[in-house]
Amino acid sequence: MAFLWVVLGLLAAALLGWPVTAGVLRIARDVGNPPPPPPAVLRGGLAIGILERLAVAAAILADEPVAIAYVVAVKGLGRYAELKETPAAAERFIIGTLTSMLWAAAVAVPVRLYLL
Repeated sequence: MAFLWVVLGLLAAALLGWPVTAGVLRIARDVGNPPPPPPAVLRGGLAIGILERLAVAAAILADEPVAIAYVVAVKGLGRYAELKETPAAAERFIIGTLTSMLWAAAVAVPVRLYLL
């Protein structure tokens, strides 16, 4: 039964986080700002976000919080060149990353607590 909860938690963290992250990015774009130009889009963001949420949730479920720091470091280093060139993309990157990680934690922590 514990295996089922872990699998369901990982799937919920990885896949259901996309609409949450997209919604927060939409709110951040619209709140108190004039209509902006189309936002800079970083290629592969959807796939990277799914993998990021999966890794964060797995780290929490495995009681390895230091692994979350590795995820942040790898993601930041991998995008550094693109973020340096485009400030708008950097802002979206930060908002999206924080939202994505908070979603993964919000799903994984209750599953972990239930399994304890």
